[in-house]
Amino acid sequence: MRPLLAMLLAVSLSGSIVYAEEEKPKELEEIVVTATRTEKEMETAPGSVSVVTKDNIEKRNIKSVDEALNTTPGVFNQRTKGILDSIAYVALRGIPGSYRTLFMVDGITLNDAFSGGIKPGGFALENIERIEVVRGPFSSLYGGYAMGGVVNIITKMPEKREFTLKTGYGSSWDRGDAMDDMRKYYLSYGDKFKEKVSLFVSYGYKATGGYPSDLNVQSSQPTAGITGWSYTTSNQGNTRYLIGDKGDNRWWDDNVTLKAGYDFSKTSKVNVLFMRTRFEYNFDEPHTYLRNAAGNEVWSYGSVKESSFLTGSGGGIKNLYNLSYETRFSNLKTKLSLGLVDQEKNWYVTPGSTATRSGGPGTVNETPNNSYNADLQFTLPLFERHILTFGGSFRHGWADTEVYNLTNWRDEKSKTTLANQSKGEDRTYAVFVQDEIMILDNLTAYIGFRQDWWETYDGYINQVGTAGYPKDYASRDASSFSPKVALVYKPFEKTTLRTSIGKAFRPPTVNELYATSIFSGITYAGNPDLKPETTTSWDISVEQGLWKGAKIKATYFENYLKDLIYSQTVTPTYWERINAGKAESKGVELEAEQRFEKWLRLFANFTYNDGKITENVAKPQSVGKKLLYLPEKMFNVGADIEKGPFSSSITGRYVGKRYTDDENRDKVNNVYGSHDPYFTADAKVSYKITKFASVSLSVDNIFDRDYFAFYKASGRSWFGELTLRF
Repeated sequence: MRPLLAMLLAVSLSGSIVYAEEEKPKELEEIVVTATRTEKEMETAPGSVSVVTKDNIEKRNIKSVDEALNTTPGVFNQRTKGILDSIAYVALRGIPGSYRTLFMVDGITLNDAFSGGIKPGGFALENIERIEVVRGPFSSLYGGYAMGGVVNIITKMPEKREFTLKTGYGSSWDRGDAMDDMRKYYLSYGDKFKEKVSLFVSYGYKATGGYPSDLNVQSSQPTAGITGWSYTTSNQGNTRYLIGDKGDNRWWDDNVTLKAGYDFSKTSKVNVLFMRTRFEYNFDEPHTYLRNAAGNEVWSYGSVKESSFLTGSGGGIKNLYNLSYETRFSNLKTKLSLGLVDQEKNWYVTPGSTATRSGGPGTVNETPNNSYNADLQFTLPLFERHILTFGGSFRHGWADTEVYNLTNWRDEKSKTTLANQSKGEDRTYAVFVQDEIMILDNLTAYIGFRQDWWETYDGYINQVGTAGYPKDYASRDASSFSPKVALVYKPFEKTTLRTSIGKAFRPPTVNELYATSIFSGITYAGNPDLKPETTTSWDISVEQGLWKGAKIKATYFENYLKDLIYSQTVTPTYWERINAGKAESKGVELEAEQRFEKWLRLFANFTYNDGKITENVAKPQSVGKKLLYLPEKMFNVGADIEKGPFSSSITGRYVGKRYTDDENRDKVNNVYGSHDPYFTADAKVSYKITKFASVSLSVDNIFDRDYFAFYKASGRSWFGELTLRF
């Protein structure tokens, strides 16, 4: 083990080369579209923009779209079990929650119509051209969800014939400590015919046998005569007892992508996209550590039942459709985008309190949802000093949650009676305008605003068997005005100063308005009277080029959030969402990069965020405490090296303590349920065998750091891959 690890690190530090970069002009990496909705050189963009290119993704051992953002400054990404988590938690600029950051693919909103969150399972990384991350409020251009910023995934379109085949296998270093038996397959074909017709089709699949990340920790001590358990604590320091685990968490996902385009002329083209993603997870047999005097397994004692060792399964199917058209009439550029995100299936199973390993009752939660998106944009240069961008958009969302009783929790199709239902719809109309004004040759102002009109309707809740239900709710509406002003000033060739101030909003989701869910004996109820959240933010930054290939950047930001949606404790077992709070986050982002021609890139970035609750009528004792799930400090460092047929990368990532309790009482680390500070390092080495074939070996969590991110985090693992390109 040690010789292989030493060789991996030595190669990472000695150098390598990525041949793809030789084929791609540098300018493509410097042009961004998300910050202004128009093509703009990155150094003159009005926001804090980071770009993750396909080459960046290829160099690192990345398994999911959200993981590609791990080393981006100001971005906190957490999937506590890697791909084994179905929901990604991504936060930008100290704004908590993925539902407060806008995620798009080719301009289509990915935030689902139910919770506003994202489920990236199944998305093929090989299909990505680049990911643009714009930090700061961008509701002036994009509307709701863009409080923390925007993440835009841009897929590739071939310029010539290409064929790619990938296959890979990996496992944990010490069997059972990380994702075992990781398999991956990918196949794609792309071509461009007669300089007019583009076609791309791909299929990707990955699966893993997982590892036992879900532990069984109880508050009651095993009775006399039972051995095998061990003392532990809760994340607040209360005595707990570790009695087993819930089995290896298994996962598979796949993706089918079809993309086609037709160029009518150099200034007019149409593209269509279809993407179908699927994922499913489950658990194999659980393990009890308990033994009686005869040495036999013990699965229950006192009030603890066999069901405490069980957890359910789940999965989803998502279909994405997009039609986009671009053209130019004289100086007027027009873009039309029509999209549908159809969450065809979205389900999870929960075993009942009397369930056993072989079966028994349970429930299945099914939440299909979809959203329609339409966006029309015009861009027009005016008077030589102005570029006017304006247009309108429409979004309609629908979600329906049904919870059914199961006769057998191992069979999600054994449905009997309806236990609970909640549903609703919403729609948003908007107009936006932005004027890019070149005040001086080295001073540009961006002034824009957006007006959104939001409405929720057809709200319905039915708690079967409860008095007063079912209930229908009348429609409600609200509007939001989102202005933004930004300045970009270049006093010297290598110096760029930026500042901006803006307002953003987020309307409540169908989940927050109407859904009722039960976790750990607590009922979390929706509130049909919720109103939108808002934030007012400003930032200032300086970017300085140094000697050749070197640059540094520093940004200071402040966010002021209002009408935060919060769960109020009505009774110990019943919580209700309300607009209860105010919060603020202030912080600094520091970035440094050094490039030595094509053979070496060094980078480091540091993020400090002081986020805290400043007002909470539902729970005054939380005022002054840290915002939930957000680390105060993050640090990334890495190197990309290229030499001959070798390419390599090594990255290190530090994430500080996060709190899950609004009074910040969860201060104990290294126990199940805690969110520990941690530092991990990953490395990857690739070798180009021929013009058409390459192999790679990667190691995650090189130093095998043990920590908890609620669940037991993945230990050291390796992954080998063969790639064929023609």
